[in-house]
Amino acid sequence: MESFVKVTGIAAPLMRANIDTDLLIPSREITGTGKDGYGAKLLAPWRYLPGPAGSRVENPDFVLNRAPFRQACFLIADANFGSGSSREPAVWAVRQFGLRGIIAPSFGAIFRNNCFRNGVLPIELAKDQVDRLAHEAESGHLVLTVDLEACEVIRMDRTRITFKVPANERTMMLEGLDAIGLTLKLEARIRAFQAADRKARPWIWDIPQAIGEPT
Repeated sequence: MESFVKVTGIAAPLMRANIDTDLLIPSREITGTGKDGYGAKLLAPWRYLPGPAGSRVENPDFVLNRAPFRQACFLIADANFGSGSSREPAVWAVRQFGLRGIIAPSFGAIFRNNCFRNGVLPIELAKDQVDRLAHEAESGHLVLTVDLEACEVIRMDRTRITFKVPANERTMMLEGLDAIGLTLKLEARIRAFQAADRKARPWIWDIPQAIGEPT
């Protein structure tokens, strides 16, 4: 997984509450079994308008279709972002569009967990802080630095907003680990436990005998 330590980039405002996973990536946009090709499909119902002969064209009024927000690194959104179904392609679409973090007052729980496991940092801030950042972002000139080591959002005037991230998820993102990689950091302790348990309860480890087969 791609690590996240300190990232700087443009922030785009999308202050609508309850943006769910079916809007982030509608089921009709999930047309394959692979993980690639979702960036262009992010928020498709808002990003595109019907075009000629059944095609679709970009909606010029939608924020992510306008410069400089096409290159946005962070999305500033309203409450309950990513609610709805558990579909992981919603996070794939967010990341493949180019976003590294989402700042919102609250997130759908499963979407939030999927973010941590796909290199996207979900940052929960108080509603008034989010509103202020969104207002500043409307100009197209808000550049934020997010420092995950310090757990700070750094504004252009160098003021800092602190946020909290669970310890395991913070380690995963800082080191670019998935859940298996995080577990393997404890390999020495796991092996030590197994060795001690083999001595204390050898019958547990004698699998053929345990299932009634000859040793």
